[in-house]
Amino acid sequence: MTLISPSYQPSHLGFLSLLFITIINIIVIFYSPHTQAEAPINNKTLQVGTYACPPFVITDKTSDYQGLSFLLWDNIATKLNLNYTVKILPLKELLAEVANGTLDIGLSCISITPEREEILDFSHSFYETNLAIAVKQKSHWENFISIIFNTKLLQILAIVSIAAAIIGGIYYRLEHRVNNKLYSMQSRSARLVEGFILGLLFITKGPFNYYEFKTLTGRVLTVLLAVFTTLFIASITAVLASSFTLVRINSDIKSPNDLDNVATGAKLASTSSNFLTNHSISHKTYATVADMLLALDKGEIEAIVDDDAILRYQIKMAKNKGNYEQLQVLPYQFEKQNYGIVLSENSPYDEEINRELLQFRKSNQWKKALTEYFQIK
Repeated sequence: MTLISPSYQPSHLGFLSLLFITIINIIVIFYSPHTQAEAPINNKTLQVGTYACPPFVITDKTSDYQGLSFLLWDNIATKLNLNYTVKILPLKELLAEVANGTLDIGLSCISITPEREEILDFSHSFYETNLAIAVKQKSHWENFISIIFNTKLLQILAIVSIAAAIIGGIYYRLEHRVNNKLYSMQSRSARLVEGFILGLLFITKGPFNYYEFKTLTGRVLTVLLAVFTTLFIASITAVLASSFTLVRINSDIKSPNDLDNVATGAKLASTSSNFLTNHSISHKTYATVADMLLALDKGEIEAIVDDDAILRYQIKMAKNKGNYEQLQVLPYQFEKQNYGIVLSENSPYDEEINRELLQFRKSNQWKKALTEYFQIK
């Protein structure tokens, strides 16, 4: 910035010229870009909007704000000598008030998305996570019922019964008149039952020795069925093992594709709700994650979708208090999420905030806080 020096005063300039130059210098200084950038960020009391989102924002009745997001923000505010007040709002209202200028800052576990970037600005990302699915584990009794009424198991039992009846019927027609060892009952109905039992043993245990049968056709059939029953038993075993494994993990839900026919919950106006909507998955919305967890524990819904870090932390803390013992987060993760500080468009604070944010992310204080909250090794 170049100023006109008032020390240069040619003889032909009088008092009015000196006054004019002085006024010009004052105007240049007052309207310089550096002065405009410094004044608001240091002198204004910023309006910060937030909502509870443990472990990023943890609140209590004394309005004491803690958590990772406020640890980061307090450090930034201290370094930049910022004053601020905090207002609690739901996510949707918070974003709207930052967009219209009522709030200067939005601070919580707010994901950076292209849709939000259209009306807002964000700081650099300060935490990365993914969406995940939480379900309720089944009790031992529920597992037992699941096994008994497992669809695949019932289908297999039906197939085995039909195959046993067919094989038993064939051997009955061939052997019941000449083989008193296999068909020893007096009544016809009892011998039919013996035939079914023979077929069932053939299917489940494997082929009998061919010399157990009296007729040549029965012995040839036994040899031919030997290969078939061996493969059949191996296939049945594999299907049952897969089916019982699904029961043991307490849920048939393994990815978002399995949520189509499941009562699912998501937080209102969240990225998880938007994800489900974009994939045409109907779901019920809740004001907070705590409300969703309660609904899942009560059985009102069968699954919830939210950020992996938040679900794991809140379920872990609840279990430490003896609550939600049957809730678990599935290992499948999807849809990466990046958390940032929300700013209004063309905010005068973005450069300074980003500089301090990136600096603090490298600090041992931040790494220690992550370890304490998430037990990161």
